[in-house]
Amino acid sequence: MPHAKDVDKTFLITGAAGFIGFYLSRRLLEEGFRVIGVDNINDYYDVNLKHTRLRQLQPFERFTFVEGDISDKNLLMKTFEKYKPGIVVNLAAQAGVRYSIENPDVYIQSNIIGFYNTLEASREYPVDHLIYASSSSVYGANKKVPFEETDFVDSPVSLYAATKKSNELMAHTYSHLYKIPATGLRFFTVYGPMGRPDMAYFGFADKYFAGESIKIFNNGDFENDLYRDFTYIDDIVAGIEGLIGHPPTEAVPHKVYNIGNNNPEKLMTFIETLEQCLSNATGREVVFKKEFEPIKPGDVPATYASTDLLQQAIGFKPETPIAEGLQKFADWYVDYYNVK
Repeated sequence: MPHAKDVDKTFLITGAAGFIGFYLSRRLLEEGFRVIGVDNINDYYDVNLKHTRLRQLQPFERFTFVEGDISDKNLLMKTFEKYKPGIVVNLAAQAGVRYSIENPDVYIQSNIIGFYNTLEASREYPVDHLIYASSSSVYGANKKVPFEETDFVDSPVSLYAATKKSNELMAHTYSHLYKIPATGLRFFTVYGPMGRPDMAYFGFADKYFAGESIKIFNNGDFENDLYRDFTYIDDIVAGIEGLIGHPPTEAVPHKVYNIGNNNPEKLMTFIETLEQCLSNATGREVVFKKEFEPIKPGDVPATYASTDLLQQAIGFKPETPIAEGLQKFADWYVDYYNVK
């Protein structure tokens, strides 16, 4: 957690209207920090949700919003020059594995060029710590679980994963050349209220209330079901916040950590829990109509994080069981969309 004496530090958070960016910004603002939020409010998913998040940040006096794209180098440089952030948290990225197969251009634009610009700005206007989003997808089709940061990650199975691995390499290079203290976080399936509508749990709720069936990409094989390390948003934010005051101090000041729940759930268990939580939220029984299909290209059978390194570094320990986290999501969803 940032120290009280650092309250005058300015945070620049890219992707501030996004899921993780919003929650992190709100937490820092509640603690009295100054936050500069950058976001291009793209239409990859419902922009109304992004505006809803932003509206919750606007009342904070110490919040400044810059609408723009991190792939616009001039805009990013001017933002760094004007606000001189001490801490940068780069969460702006084009997300999604399947979408990267259909729309590769936007991944290069945001995840490669945008991140390069962020590194350049951090070099030009030196920062105390650059924290950036990587992804569990860098582990590709790795069959050894749990995934550890020392595992081989040179065989990505999606362009999205390749861009995130590239970010780690780029950050390492800039840390080596310019001594920028940088920390990469490999996120594992983050969920919660106001989450991303392209995530499976959110889509399942959408489908149910639209009277449609949900597609489950596990071949209907319950014995060898997909495993996912579902991590509640509050645990993710606590992990990021804990790292802020712990920049790497090695000769090359760059570190990469897994940040996940360290407790994988079968996809079907997750789905059954979501059904129960939506039942609780609506006051009636919710059962999804299910269609089982083969696993999709770019998807992996299991994501399961070893979080030992992060625990050693900052005492990170996720505390939210899926029944609790999904209930919070279900209650929010039913209220936000006014569904019965």
